[in-house]
Amino acid sequence: MTPGSNIPLPVTRVTVDVAAPVRLDVSGLLLTADGKVRSDDDFIFYNQPAGPGVAYRSGGGTAPDAITVDTTAVPPGIEKIVVTASPDAAAQTFQGIEPTATIRSADDNSVLATFTPPQLGSETALVIVEIYLRNGAWKARAVGQGYANGLAGIATDFGVSVEEPTPAPAAPPVQTPVTPSAPPVDPRLTAPPVPPVPPTAAAPAASGKINLDKGRVSLQKNQTVSLVKGGRPLLSQVKMGLGWEPAYRGKDIDLDASVIAYGPQRNHIDSCYFGKLSIVNGAIKHSGDNLTGEGGGDDEVIVVDLGRLPQDVTGLVFTVNSFSGQKFTEVAKAYCRLLDAATGEELVRFDLTNAEAQTGVIMAKLIKQFSGEWEMTALGDFVKSRTVRGMVKPAAQAL
Repeated sequence: MTPGSNIPLPVTRVTVDVAAPVRLDVSGLLLTADGKVRSDDDFIFYNQPAGPGVAYRSGGGTAPDAITVDTTAVPPGIEKIVVTASPDAAAQTFQGIEPTATIRSADDNSVLATFTPPQLGSETALVIVEIYLRNGAWKARAVGQGYANGLAGIATDFGVSVEEPTPAPAAPPVQTPVTPSAPPVDPRLTAPPVPPVPPTAAAPAASGKINLDKGRVSLQKNQTVSLVKGGRPLLSQVKMGLGWEPAYRGKDIDLDASVIAYGPQRNHIDSCYFGKLSIVNGAIKHSGDNLTGEGGGDDEVIVVDLGRLPQDVTGLVFTVNSFSGQKFTEVAKAYCRLLDAATGEELVRFDLTNAEAQTGVIMAKLIKQFSGEWEMTALGDFVKSRTVRGMVKPAAQAL
């Protein structure tokens, strides 16, 4: 499987195990339609190994940990079970580790699908697979979403109570017995508080999940921001503005901005560019061609109505091409910025700080997460292509 792809489940009981060269802790969370647990009882892991329709199985260090889902026993109102994995060793990341999730029939252990998330690095926890209900049928989807703040980040995102660390008291604390009704808490879920980020400061280097709560975010290459503000995903119109200037007072340069829409299996759906100004029933529109790059402000603008995008559009890649054949070494500066279309407020900006003697650049991508929120990642990858047609394959590889 590839990220975002899904399969129908031909059996009612499935087991998901996650194997890696190091020991992993695997857990499962039962989620309602709003993407949250009903209570901490819906967090299934080694300290709480059973819940309604979901069970944890330890591999004992010699076999992978696993989560088993009995879809016939999942309670009403639960629409998704996400399976997570994190290295057992404290603070270890997935750098150099390739975990593989295997989805099996729980009855005969036959393999239904496998998934290895690509391009992992500083992540310390993953949502790797989800078992979800769609139109009365259960399916499995490959996810591969990473978190740099461990299981605490995942648990908090899905509504599990996470105990924050408290300063050590001057005197030894009085031992207080834990009441039987208190939910079990994994001590490794405790995360230190994250210091605030100034509203216009550059985003921190891939050390946590960034959102828009602190104001405008300035991204560097390969950094990602979640388009969430006040705990709610942006599901309204946004504008992607792209701009450039000729280098060293050079001659006019004709660059073309485009957006390529993809489905969950990186399948090409359509491309919006100067020759096709509206796609996917008008949910994506292009402002038209700028032949010179002269003047201040955005040279070309692409408007995306996130709320109107078809369900099968899960990835958007924004590209710039030099139709006239001039190289990006002849461009003084190029940038892309995401704006709230209603207010004109700049949300995210990415300035291209290097240049290569190529005719195309993949500027950024917007990816729809399984939770419904969108994430923007700055790319800045150069390719040899003068038209959007030549960008379809390399842009798909960048998803």
